Amino acid sequence: MQTGNFFSDIPAQLPEELVNELVGRDGIRVERIVSKGHASPDDFWYDQAENEWVMVLKGEARLRIEGRAEPLDLKTGDYINLPAHCKHRVEWTKEGEETIWLAVFY
Repeated sequence: MQTGNFFSDIPAQLPEELVNELVGRDGIRVERIVSKGHASPDDFWYDQAENEWVMVLKGEARLRIEGRAEPLDLKTGDYINLPAHCKHRVEWTKEGEETIWLAVFY
């Protein structure tokens, strides 16, 4: 059995995004990701071999999805399911405030 608090143990300073794997088994992985003004590098796109369902539990973010004309703005409570090999990038997360993501890879 494993217990914890999703919103605890977040450092005040985050020079890089914080990624914590909470559980993983049989091709499923659950992560907490904490951003604070972080974004993907200009020339970087995620191109993952697995599907990703991700939800913003706190904060705000903007995703760019390849082939979509407009970026996707996400706020607390918003989620998206990204199929495997759907190229995407984080264009923006709110500066000075934590954006806390729940990500499920399957």
